[in-house]
Amino acid sequence: MTTPEFTSNRDNFCYRHPDRQSFVLCQRCLRTICPECQTQAPVGVICPECMNAERKNRTPAQKKAARRWGGGSTMAVARGGKPVVTYALLAVTSFIGLVQLIPGIGQEITRQLLFAAPYLYPSISPYPFEPWRLLTAMFVHGSFIHLALNMLALWMLGQSLEPMLGRARFLAIYLISGFGGSVMVACLAPTTATVGASGAIFGLMAALLIIGRHIGANVTGLLVILGINFALGFFIGNIAWQAHLGGAIVGAIVAFIYTRTKRREQRGWQIALLALVVVLLIVVVAFVPPAILLS
Repeated sequence: MTTPEFTSNRDNFCYRHPDRQSFVLCQRCLRTICPECQTQAPVGVICPECMNAERKNRTPAQKKAARRWGGGSTMAVARGGKPVVTYALLAVTSFIGLVQLIPGIGQEITRQLLFAAPYLYPSISPYPFEPWRLLTAMFVHGSFIHLALNMLALWMLGQSLEPMLGRARFLAIYLISGFGGSVMVACLAPTTATVGASGAIFGLMAALLIIGRHIGANVTGLLVILGINFALGFFIGNIAWQAHLGGAIVGAIVAFIYTRTKRREQRGWQIALLALVVVLLIVVVAFVPPAILLS
């Protein structure tokens, strides 16, 4: 079925569905494709024909990597779909960050959401018990530059990791890594207040490193970037390197669990192990910082 508009201007209609107008081009063949025909690629989208050709042209190493992870296509689109969770996290965090820029209101939001260890131990500190700060600190930032750098990193990492892991796993590793970063701050710097998604970001970087190594990819460049970013925390003031360390360690652990429980019949074990990680973090933060604060 065709329309008069298609007959007069074929370039603005999907080549597989002539009745559907679109302005998106396949990044391989540059033909117009509608949303149904779009498959997310590392950069842009590709059409079904190019996807089939890419599958046929994969090297034996790439095919082995896809089998090991349990996917039937290239790793960038192993689970497919748009990175909706990444976009949601970007939207929520950016909105809160922009509100923080409003004089007066922004300072109050920061004060209500930041994390500091004394908020966990009302019996030995003058602060109320507010454990949710372990997570809410991820959504507030110290400056616009701080926010922009973290959101850029989240966007770049989410484009690769979320389609690979799926939305629920990606959200889990982001939140658990951020939680781990706050726990490490409580243990190593219990009198320090901290804000920012850096712990979660470092968790995503560590996860990409572990998963990339698992599928046989060259992760040297990523390892160098992770090392440089971690080292900068020791030389630039007002950076909580403890959150970076905790996020990276926890992110690596969660990613390792994912690589070992990727089959459908192992889903129960995966959930149980993730719950165990969270419980262990709670136990650590419940006992280690009070001993330091009382010493």
